[in-house]
Amino acid sequence: MLFDEIDVHRAFGEDEFFPAFQPIVELRTGQLVGFEALARWKHGKLGAVLPGEFIPFIEKSGLIDRLTQVILEKAFASRALVDSALTLSVNISPQQLVGFKMPERVAAAAERGRFALDRLTIEITESALVDDLARAKAVADELKSLNCRLALDDFGTGYSSLRHLHALPFDQLKVDRSFTTSMIQKRESRKIVASVVGLGQSLGLSTAAEGIETQEQADMLFRMGCDLGQGWLFGKPISAEELPALIAADKWPLAVTAPNPLDESSYTSMDALPSQRLAQLQAIYDGVPVGLCFLDRNLRYLSLNKRIARMNGVPAAAHLGRTVAEVIPDLYPRLERCIRRALNGKPTTGVEVRVPAARHGEKDQTLLISYQPVCDEAKEVLGVSMAIMDITEHRGIERALRESEDHYRSMVKLSPHIPWVLNIKGEITEPSPGWEALTGQTAEESVGTGWLKAIHPDDYGAAMETLQISIRTGQPIDTECRVRRTDGEWVWIRSRGSPRFGPTGRIVCFYGLVEEVNAQRHNTEELLAIKAKSRAALEAVPVGIIFADAIDGAISMVNPAAKDILGDAVFPGQKLAEYGGWGLTHADGRVLEADEYPLARAILRGEAADVQQLLLQRSDGSQLNLSLSGKQIHSEEGQLIGGVMMIRTLDDAG
Repeated sequence: MLFDEIDVHRAFGEDEFFPAFQPIVELRTGQLVGFEALARWKHGKLGAVLPGEFIPFIEKSGLIDRLTQVILEKAFASRALVDSALTLSVNISPQQLVGFKMPERVAAAAERGRFALDRLTIEITESALVDDLARAKAVADELKSLNCRLALDDFGTGYSSLRHLHALPFDQLKVDRSFTTSMIQKRESRKIVASVVGLGQSLGLSTAAEGIETQEQADMLFRMGCDLGQGWLFGKPISAEELPALIAADKWPLAVTAPNPLDESSYTSMDALPSQRLAQLQAIYDGVPVGLCFLDRNLRYLSLNKRIARMNGVPAAAHLGRTVAEVIPDLYPRLERCIRRALNGKPTTGVEVRVPAARHGEKDQTLLISYQPVCDEAKEVLGVSMAIMDITEHRGIERALRESEDHYRSMVKLSPHIPWVLNIKGEITEPSPGWEALTGQTAEESVGTGWLKAIHPDDYGAAMETLQISIRTGQPIDTECRVRRTDGEWVWIRSRGSPRFGPTGRIVCFYGLVEEVNAQRHNTEELLAIKAKSRAALEAVPVGIIFADAIDGAISMVNPAAKDILGDAVFPGQKLAEYGGWGLTHADGRVLEADEYPLARAILRGEAADVQQLLLQRSDGSQLNLSLSGKQIHSEEGQLIGGVMMIRTLDDAG
């Protein structure tokens, strides 16, 4: 050790001790909620001395109260922190917790700094509670009477027991950094962190985690239900001089990746206690019209609802602890492959299973089964969740619908759309009479890959690429191409379709429709041509033309002539209130206000503005005589949708 007690006394005298502020964020929102004040020592000769070296020495020297006083008073001296709504956390040593003057010193320092004590959290390490719990409780109660919050720091690393949580008025549990930093790699650490967070929720305490360094750790803690976090991911400790800029920031970047609302995962409220969540999940479990169960890695039933017990014809209690093969031996061989697949982390959904009737006179059952892997926070598979729906009635309805297929086919013949069915090789399996009417290809000619011969050679490659992507990925088909009509003319068609999946999740075929879009394509091309010609005309005329929208007067288009006259003063996106910056004046020198411009008058009052002669003040001191006129633009329904202004130069006024 390169310093001694004399050095420490000198450091106090020369004001070398100071607080560093580490950000604390709310994991649910990622927003800054406070700071922890950490003691730092910048030695005159040695430079920065590590807290792990000087704090134990100061404790042994009996100077810890003096150090805490310095840290508190300097933290309370930060006006940016005092005037904000942010919290402040400060550690106290075991010696201070049994010192009856501690609350008095805290209150005095806060009063001098005008810091509200309901924003102060006193962090107490577990080891501080071992020696004299009664005296510690007296001090803790006095701190609570001052409205301070109490946090049990480094929980799980010391000697505390549930007795301490029961005896002392804690508001918060802090997960030690040793568990946070190792929980991604170590299953034991994950379980300890989850237990601490769960314990805090059960006792109505907030939870905070130290030592968060990666996004993965933050996300895992968020999913566990941890409230607060601190660590280098959110920011290193900063000096008091840096606090104002950090606190004044309008926004803090989200520290936790927000769950996608369309994500396949399910989420529960983090505000609910574990017992409440269990009750909620049990109500869902028993209330859904689906058989649900959870299997462990040995394929034993660990939980199930009443509906699946009825489906299996076995009492619910007789399932627990027994394997699927033991409960439903006849059905198990047909389920095993998908269950094993889920144990390898791969879900399978929508698998149909036909179950023969168990007794004479009963009907066969058709079940729709989904298999989902159940994972812990580190994505380690714990077991399989099975959801089973009895779709026997639905399949009966489908059979009845198939009996009316002839009626459907008759209706299809009357439709302007041409239906088609493709297999996974891209071959037509059910040719349509409509295709023959359009292309002249007979059913025999279009079946298989024969339909491709009707496609224009220039469109063949793009159409095939779209088809192959859909076959490979299961995405819907949507493509346009030209086909030769019976009269020999090439016409544009649009073909759209969707895949049908079989019991194993593989694509069975594609169903789709073809419609002729030649007229739409022709109209679109004509419209684009008209727009191009209109723009070319506007750019060619020697008159300045400016268009604006009716909603806010925003400039939508400025032709080159208008740009040459007004220069950079006018530009697309410019709002009505900014027209005054164009630099036009009346003949008497009075500046033209924004709402006096013909374009503004057309938009604001819906009136046509007659020709108005104005002067443009140039940057070189010269003037230019201009003629301005404006007119409103109406839709076909007569609604005002914008305005147009025309600018002409008259003569150079010198």
